[in-house]
Amino acid sequence: MTPMNITVIGGGLIGASWTALFLAHGHTVCLHDLALDAEARVRTELRRIQPFMTELGLTLDPNSRGLSFESDLAKAVKGADVVQECGPERLAFKQRLWADVEKHCSAETLLLSSSSGMTASMQSKAMQSPQRMLVGHPFNPPHLIPLVEVVPGSKTSSASTRRAKAFYESLGKRVVVLRKEIPGFVANRIQAAVIRESVALVKQGVVSAEDLDVAVTQSLGLRWATGGPFLSAHLGGGQGGVRAFFQQFANGLQLLWLHTRLRPVFLSAATQKALAKDVEQAYGSQTIDQLGTQRDQQQIAILRALKKASSSEN
Repeated sequence: MTPMNITVIGGGLIGASWTALFLAHGHTVCLHDLALDAEARVRTELRRIQPFMTELGLTLDPNSRGLSFESDLAKAVKGADVVQECGPERLAFKQRLWADVEKHCSAETLLLSSSSGMTASMQSKAMQSPQRMLVGHPFNPPHLIPLVEVVPGSKTSSASTRRAKAFYESLGKRVVVLRKEIPGFVANRIQAAVIRESVALVKQGVVSAEDLDVAVTQSLGLRWATGGPFLSAHLGGGQGGVRAFFQQFANGLQLLWLHTRLRPVFLSAATQKALAKDVEQAYGSQTIDQLGTQRDQQQIAILRALKKASSSEN
């Protein structure tokens, strides 16, 4: 894809991660953030990310002249081909932001939100041109995890949806276009269900937070890295495929679903404190950066293995 001018709004972890990926693919990035330490913070994160981009065969220069910082929103979005918003998950903030953004950018600018749950229809209520605004929700960290959920709003044009899909695919992303809007989208709703059951199991004293993580990473995590729930079910049925899977396991699944209809899990202050203590006991010996680096290295290993296996098959 031809190099573009991209404005990233918000210099947090998601914004910095998107910035790394955009720069590594040859785009020019202007980052808008009101924090005084935004530039120092983002460049520090880019330096941490740099070796992992190299592992993927991409070049990232944390001091690239293609990266600029602008605290004035009007100046930041002027001339932008794409705006990727990574601001706070507050609806009023996003509604005001998009109304301001559209006043100062080109009529052709593609407007994308990284929101993990707020729909485009919700965010664009104050806009005059909601047809070019939609959700492009990544999974953290965007510079490594391939998925982007493209979620058009009720007024998003089909042309904007096609442009968003093509844009993310040019970055090497696997794009899922949702057929209808739903809060939380797809991946986060699945994740929320898993986290809910995880919290319930730890809260009941069935398992520790650390052992629950082991149970997931050493079973479902490895399985789902290569095939989702439905492909796994299809393969789990042997030669008979998914039909044989349901024939063998449907009754057991239904009984399990009945048994796991727990009372709602309320994340009260006491519950949050207890869970945090358990998690910190398991992982507190390492810093967040160390844990993040370890995660990136492991993700690289998985991505490499999948790429090698794919190449050998072709």
